[in-house]
Amino acid sequence: MTVHRLEPVPEAVTQFYSASAPAVVTVDPGDTLMVRTLDAHGYLERPESWDVDPPRMFTPSRGHCLAGPIEVRGAEPGQVLAVHIESMRPATWGWTTAGVADEDLSQALGVAAGPVEFLSWDLDPVSLTGRANGFTVPLTPFLGVIGMPPAEPGEHSTTPPRTLGGGNLDCRELVAGSTLYLPVTVPGAALCLGDGHAAQGDGEVSGTAIECGMTSTVTLSLVDDPPLSTIHAVTPAGRVTFGFSAELNEAMTAALNAMVTWMTTIYGTNRARALALASVSVSLRITQVANKTWGVHALLPSQALRRAETT
Repeated sequence: MTVHRLEPVPEAVTQFYSASAPAVVTVDPGDTLMVRTLDAHGYLERPESWDVDPPRMFTPSRGHCLAGPIEVRGAEPGQVLAVHIESMRPATWGWTTAGVADEDLSQALGVAAGPVEFLSWDLDPVSLTGRANGFTVPLTPFLGVIGMPPAEPGEHSTTPPRTLGGGNLDCRELVAGSTLYLPVTVPGAALCLGDGHAAQGDGEVSGTAIECGMTSTVTLSLVDDPPLSTIHAVTPAGRVTFGFSAELNEAMTAALNAMVTWMTTIYGTNRARALALASVSVSLRITQVANKTWGVHALLPSQALRRAETT
């Protein structure tokens, strides 16, 4: 096993997905990456207010500031890339905003007209606490973006989550100790990751979490026979499946359909029984309401269902 290190320098970052972009590093399955990323905006200095825009990695900025693309030797469409998340360490500062975007949710909540609220957080990566404006929150760090480009040519936005390659998942369950399984979309995988979140509630309701830099350790492997052909994860909280759509019902149905399929395999039962078992054990959670795409994840907690022991 080889350990590769990536730093947020211009030659090792991107702000879009592209199948044709040259890889910043090539790794073998089983290799580990230690990756330091900037916050989503790619700030090179700490922002103190919304009115003062510090220097950024990219000018103009048109996407998340991500590490990558990372090539995985031998990765081909039809396989699944397993991203084993070993550790996450947030930087010492972060930020959260509300009322930035004039969109339906902000209008409904009465914050679209401004002023923009800006919280500047002091983060303690040892005690895992964050403090801003007299408030303290526990930190549960994770990466908002882990994904691969669409197969279509050209440059693609980092903003939406995608059913196959992943991307801007914003799922708070993907903490250290999780493994995220992503269907490979392009030869070599071209994995990109970043968008550190020190803390976030389900939904990311203001459109931002505690946005921060992050040092992440991940190990990559390839899976030829996964239980599902769509994105899924095994996390400390349990098994997770995902659905993404402009329509909430469609996102919910996709996440639940994948979980029911997975449960038929786990428990060796038909779909109707799996759905009945899901109704008493699986929680449907709104992953995100930002990014112009609804995200829903289904969570089957690790000890929610146990078969009776036989003698």
